[in-house]
Amino acid sequence: MLNNIIAIVAVSFITVGVIWAIGNFTHPSQESGSTHKGLLLIAQDNLFNRTNPKIFATVYRPEKLDILNKDFVRHDFIVDKLNINTAYLSSEQDFPTAIASSKPGTFEYYCSLHPMTMRGEIIIRPG
Repeated sequence: MLNNIIAIVAVSFITVGVIWAIGNFTHPSQESGSTHKGLLLIAQDNLFNRTNPKIFATVYRPEKLDILNKDFVRHDFIVDKLNINTAYLSSEQDFPTAIASSKPGTFEYYCSLHPMTMRGEIIIRPG
């Protein structure tokens, strides 16, 4: 009798766990994309924020930057001279980083998979 109760409890926990996992897989949490503080770049339709905007920051003041892939294809975000590289982001994946520099200047950002259409400038201004 005790073994039957233990088996029923174990099967119940497994069933609830499977239902929870399937629910999270089919309806992922939107928390990472819902509260962005700082700058948000959305990779979609082979562009960043539809216009590949210029991004402004100030020397010695890190600027929070989130890159979010809202496309069906992979993208990345690279700024060679600032050592920023998100690696490949799958659909709905995001990557938080920061723009920081001790020197003013203009730095190119781009997606290595779509460099002709996904590129822009980061402008670091003196403090």
